[in-house]
Amino acid sequence: MKVVIVGGSGFVGRHIARSFSADGHAVAILTRSPGRLAERLPAGAVAVGWSMRADDALVAALDGSDAVINLAGEALGPRPWILGRKRALVDSRLRATEALVAAIRRLPPDRRPRVFVQASGIDVYTGIEAEAATEATPTVGGFLADLGIAWEAAATPVVALGTRVAFVRTAFVLGRDAPLFGLLSLPFRLFLGGRLGNGRQWFSWVHIEDLVEIYRLALEDERVGGPIIASSPQPVRQAAFAKALGRAMRRPSWFPVPAFVLRIVLREQATLILDSRRVAPARAIELGYRHRFGTLEGALADICAER
Repeated sequence: MKVVIVGGSGFVGRHIARSFSADGHAVAILTRSPGRLAERLPAGAVAVGWSMRADDALVAALDGSDAVINLAGEALGPRPWILGRKRALVDSRLRATEALVAAIRRLPPDRRPRVFVQASGIDVYTGIEAEAATEATPTVGGFLADLGIAWEAAATPVVALGTRVAFVRTAFVLGRDAPLFGLLSLPFRLFLGGRLGNGRQWFSWVHIEDLVEIYRLALEDERVGGPIIASSPQPVRQAAFAKALGRAMRRPSWFPVPAFVLRIVLREQATLILDSRRVAPARAIELGYRHRFGTLEGALADICAER
């Protein structure tokens, strides 16, 4: 099987590429910096340069592929969300996806990918607390939620081209080298860890190994279409997460950071850590997926043991 991963030079992309390469599949990673990526590629994978345009090079890269995994997009942090930064977050996702759709349209029907799997986020459920949101829960509004919905909508036209589409709505990713996890765990390493705000906000998470497997499920199982949530089945309150992280790292978790301080420092970005995101991976469980790391304690023990 030939798998094309767009934006695969990041943390999640590298893990997905390693998984498919280990199984003997042909993996091509589309990146704007193929030279820098080449030395970090897993065995069997190749780096292909692209310009975020539906040019002949992109059409050739997609020609005859079985699957496309779209992870392209500027990282949400750590730079502040000023107007120009917001525009970059939107444009980097929409332009890349629109270019991919246009390139697939240029291919003959028998040379188009069978499935298009795109990254997305659980921000579309921000603030829903009464019960865990699932794929059937109506989405909310807000900058991140609107961005996620627009990103998914940009990929939807490939359905009319005969390509199945799945959107992996991803919770906070736990992994040894996950950039955001590194930032979140830094205060604990400095013996300054604790809850954020009042700690009552819901925190949904997923171990990187489960995330990779849910991407594979979305790619390989033809029953998957539309959104599929990638999270553990056990979201926790943020205060409980802080305590569990402190225990796993053998550090105290006694130093709370008041919400007003986080809002002053992070401004609009404070929503990432102060607002509730309580989700359940209903579709994955319905399809028979069994999480390798279903409990927070098990996931953190695995990650911190590696450290």
